[in-house]
Amino acid sequence: MKTTVFTEYHIANGARMAEFAGYNMPIEFTGINDEHLCVRERAGVFDVSHMGEIWVKGPRALDLLQRITSNDVSKLYDGKVQYSCMPNGRGGIVDDILVYRIDAETYLLVVNAANVEKDWKHICAQGEAFGMTPGKELYNASDEICQLAVQGPLAMKIVQKMCDEPVEEMEYYTFRKMKVAGCDAILSITGYTGAGGCEIYVANEDGERLWTALWQAGEEFGLQNIGLGARDTLRLEKGFCLYGNDIDDTTSPIEAGLGWITKFAEGKEFIDRGLMERQKTEGVSRKLVGFKLIDRGIPRHEYKLTTPAGEEIGCVTSGTMSPCLKIGVGMGYVRSDCAKAGTEIAVEVRGRLLKAEVVKLPFV
Repeated sequence: MKTTVFTEYHIANGARMAEFAGYNMPIEFTGINDEHLCVRERAGVFDVSHMGEIWVKGPRALDLLQRITSNDVSKLYDGKVQYSCMPNGRGGIVDDILVYRIDAETYLLVVNAANVEKDWKHICAQGEAFGMTPGKELYNASDEICQLAVQGPLAMKIVQKMCDEPVEEMEYYTFRKMKVAGCDAILSITGYTGAGGCEIYVANEDGERLWTALWQAGEEFGLQNIGLGARDTLRLEKGFCLYGNDIDDTTSPIEAGLGWITKFAEGKEFIDRGLMERQKTEGVSRKLVGFKLIDRGIPRHEYKLTTPAGEEIGCVTSGTMSPCLKIGVGMGYVRSDCAKAGTEIAVEVRGRLLKAEVVKLPFV
């Protein structure tokens, strides 16, 4: 298994470690509920160094990105981030990604840890048509960069103590190249928890310096280590998709409710554009929805979703007991005629049908 530059600190702090995307990662420290509420109420730090970073550079960079991503990259400006996905040519999604515009000819793609190699091969294959060469205009820097996500309502007060310039009022989905704790860094405001905060990218060799400074800055604010378990419950409460569960190579962005990142701009001939235009116009047979359990229980990945009478209409893609709401919540694909908010459905749990209701996302 791979390790991050912070792995030794996690082990020293008593983390329950497990393999995730080929890395030895912390799943929890003090417990998922405790860590979850810490992020909602104060601040926590996640090691997300397993995420991938791929550079796309040169005069054809925008042309390539307009081809391989569903969102309209031409709308970006220097210092702006965009959420997007890469269609796979078969109506599914290679990955959901973040696109950072450094300048007109320099972009950074942040991709999911489990998909780094798949994404890299896809980008390189598509880059050939634009004369873009791996190792030159295309560069996979995933093994050279570490990343900490500092999340929660107090997160930016902590990070501000490590920065010489003001960062607390940075706008959502923007970033800056700047010094953080004296390290050359990219500081971005995106987040996967819905609790506020930022991500800090530095070179691996600066990881120890960043880690030490962060804990010194965070001590007075009750900063805690947070594992991937709470990262999952936090994102689910906000209705954020997880690749491999809620979206994958078989799900289209239109089915997944990601029409808002699927832009049919003039001249943007992205992969699968024709198919997705038809889906948007003609509709789809299934849709990703959020639901709350009315009966007591916890929905889990791949549990069946049914009508109240027991007719199968789909399946759960993500589910948990919400630490904030204290009820079972989940996401899943259902037949389109059952996707309207307020529709009563059921979750099959060990042979029992538990009452549930389709609701608008987010849950909190």
